[in-house]
Amino acid sequence: MRFDPPDAALILADVRRALAEDLGPGDATADLLPAESMAQAYVITREAAVLCGQGWFEACFRELDPDMVITWHAADGDRLDPGQIFVEMRGNARALVSAERCALNFVQTLSATATVTAAHVAAVRATRTRILDTRKTLPGLRIAQKYAVRCGGGSNHRIGLFDAMLIKENHIAAAGSLSAAVRTARAYHPQLLLEVEVENFAELDEALIAGVDRVMLDEFSDADLGRAVAHVDGRAEIEVSGGVDLSRLKTIAASGVDFISVGALTKHVRAIDLSMRVKLKTS
Repeated sequence: MRFDPPDAALILADVRRALAEDLGPGDATADLLPAESMAQAYVITREAAVLCGQGWFEACFRELDPDMVITWHAADGDRLDPGQIFVEMRGNARALVSAERCALNFVQTLSATATVTAAHVAAVRATRTRILDTRKTLPGLRIAQKYAVRCGGGSNHRIGLFDAMLIKENHIAAAGSLSAAVRTARAYHPQLLLEVEVENFAELDEALIAGVDRVMLDEFSDADLGRAVAHVDGRAEIEVSGGVDLSRLKTIAASGVDFISVGALTKHVRAIDLSMRVKLKTS
């Protein structure tokens, strides 16, 4: 399956920021290599993973060598086996060693999110429930990580505070009541999806009467989730958040909820173990 990456300009901005941070005025160690020397390289994964980050990887190298030849043996969203070589490069030796760290940082981080997401999606595959991400992303890499979630088979919640409304307890307190918060939200932004976080059945009833699009059940017990699904009876979409981990996913999904949002997809990531090997060309 092909996944549409973010706009190329956004990827390039991410890459330029990363390269500037790493290279500063120039790679001092790369000066040890002859300026015009050429080299070949490949990247291998030391563990099973779901690949993500091709666009960022390529942009890192092509910023330093526009003629870099990059050959992929897997695509974003593909599963990688331990020991698999998934990309090979050929180009200027200095560019290869200078871009290496930034390129690997992007792929190992985004592949981590894709890999964790895939595990969560697999846990609910036999149900109707969809796995969502959250806004708990690495600063400056939200669009990248949300793309990684899609590569892992998950779905995106709102991108930011501008494309959907999620009313929580502080908003309700400021508005005076849940119903008042919903009325004001509809008046200001009628075109946006409107979701309300509820902590008990009284708040759930108030949200349904107010006509919200989606309710977020926060910290509901497993038994109460089933009751809530039956009570809502299709009047709104149902999302579960809070107290969610991989071991509990099947139980939550079995209740019949529409979505489970998981902050760990983007927040608690452990980089995939990747290694790049470079060989200088002698002729």
